Amino acid sequence: MRRSIATVSLSGTLRQKLEAIAAARFDGIELFEPDFIGHRDTPEGLRALCDDLGLAIELFQPFRDFEGLPDDALRRALDRAERKFDLMQRLGASLMLVCSNVSPLALPEPERAAAQLRELAERAARRNLRVGFEALAWGRHVRLWRQAWRIVELADHPHLGLVLDSFHSLSLDDDPAGIAALPGARIFFVQMADAPRLRLDVIDWARHHRNFPGQGQLDVVGFFEQAVRAGYDGPLSLEIFNDVFRETPNRRIAVDAMRSLLWLESEVRERLQAAGDAAARRALATRLLFAPPPLPDFAGWSFVEFAVDAETGRALGALLQRMGFVRAGRHRSKAVSLYRQGHIRLVVNEGAHTAARQRFEAYGPSVCALALRSADAAAARNRAVALQSARFDPPVGPGEVALPSVIAPGGLILHFVVDALGDDGLFDNDFVAEPLEAAADAADAGLRRIDHVGLALAPDRVDTWVLFCRAVLGLEAGDSLKLADPFGLLRSFGMADAARRLRLLLSVSLSARTRMAQAVGAGGGAVVQQLAFASDDIVASVRALRAAGVRFVAVPPNYHDDLASRVDLDPALLQGLREHDVMFDRDAGGDYLHAVTEAFADRIAFEIVQRIGAYDGYGVANAPVRLAALADARPA
Repeated sequence: MRRSIATVSLSGTLRQKLEAIAAARFDGIELFEPDFIGHRDTPEGLRALCDDLGLAIELFQPFRDFEGLPDDALRRALDRAERKFDLMQRLGASLMLVCSNVSPLALPEPERAAAQLRELAERAARRNLRVGFEALAWGRHVRLWRQAWRIVELADHPHLGLVLDSFHSLSLDDDPAGIAALPGARIFFVQMADAPRLRLDVIDWARHHRNFPGQGQLDVVGFFEQAVRAGYDGPLSLEIFNDVFRETPNRRIAVDAMRSLLWLESEVRERLQAAGDAAARRALATRLLFAPPPLPDFAGWSFVEFAVDAETGRALGALLQRMGFVRAGRHRSKAVSLYRQGHIRLVVNEGAHTAARQRFEAYGPSVCALALRSADAAAARNRAVALQSARFDPPVGPGEVALPSVIAPGGLILHFVVDALGDDGLFDNDFVAEPLEAAADAADAGLRRIDHVGLALAPDRVDTWVLFCRAVLGLEAGDSLKLADPFGLLRSFGMADAARRLRLLLSVSLSARTRMAQAVGAGGGAVVQQLAFASDDIVASVRALRAAGVRFVAVPPNYHDDLASRVDLDPALLQGLREHDVMFDRDAGGDYLHAVTEAFADRIAFEIVQRIGAYDGYGVANAPVRLAALADARPA
């Protein structure tokens, strides 16, 4: 599979874009003509640069407003095309994209359009070039791939073929099912783009909100599957117009781009294998699709690791003990302490290795690593590396367990722990147990397991994390909600596996003034802002924690007054919620009770949660109340 990307998809000068594309190991590019027009070198110079970087110019685009023209306008359009053919030959590009006409001059006559495209293809053939015709979602008369194919079929010229674009089809709910029946040789190029479902004019949607496959809500897997079933054997390419991508460092975006194509290929490969029909077998036999290690079956969270210095390490340790955590051990070779309660394991690292020190220097006391339990930790790491994650090798002392690890987007370390080690196997091996009397001051507060981890993201990291979670961890996104912070808007959505053993709550600030934006700060990546611990009896847990001196965010009395007016709750339960600053949410599956501690070092809050029934959310509807209370309590 040759993999390509349009130069419009990245930020920077054309040279910078090409260098980023080559570094991400793409095979070729779609040269967006405005990028070339702003480039200082000659066509021959650009061709040489691409050759040096190992990049083919797979497609020259776009050539606009051609088919269906009146005869007098056609002559001028053909002259214009000849000049572009001159340029393509100098560049070494053999395929030109012609997008469907949007001009008011265009006539609704498929036969006219076919004859004109045949003339264009004949002129291209004299130069050994080809022409691909694409249906724009906002074309004047040709918007659907079937309309474009009908014209290509009528023209019947070997140097004219169809260009398929997932966004232009799926944004109009244009069913791609019939693509599999097309002759694959007549599909000259396939461009892929995903997008969130938005209620926008399709032009605005297309020009500002496309993203990479796996980052949106369109059925890009089904679309590309149809092209593979048809026998398409050209490049798999990306054409992305996205305002955030245009201002994000291009090397980071290029890595996301490659990850998205690898994920897309692997998903199509799995679908074809599962289908098992004759056409699927033929497609797999003729098309080499990327096959990463299989998606791991995660059993949940193993531990969370904090980066601190000695002073904040003592303060965090004291807080955890007030919260009922036992200081269970000290690492054999590092300045690292282990705290545990129920099935929760927390590791406090006082700068024992470079990654923790770097995290502390960037963010202060903060989470530097998350660890996931998996039946095959090495395979989980290998899948992440195959999908463009950087491998991380933590320092290991004699006899200690080497954890397969990678660097997640934004610099967090992700460890994979063999589930067969059990809850304490890893820690029994790497930690020296504390004497029993060390736990005398810690009274169990009924916290049983990590329910979810809340990540605050910089705006340009959101799509990266969605793709990472989907491709590497097998998580799927829930509904996205916009929330009111006293100083701006936030967007929040959960990502979880099917078994709901692994949950992440991803949030981003749409304003620079919010507490969340300040938490992300100059590091510009991803920070854990919240750890949620599950309890079987939240009122009892919060009561015990308060008695031990843990401070919770005060919930205004108005909140519980309003709650009583809109939800039928047992009066005794309502009184308990009111007394202990516990908030409440309900969905179709059940109820959710949660209370949030004041943030440690003004950075990390602990949330105590109780899920009743099959509640599947995160209580984000209560976030405006909590954020307002935090702002009220925070010094000006």
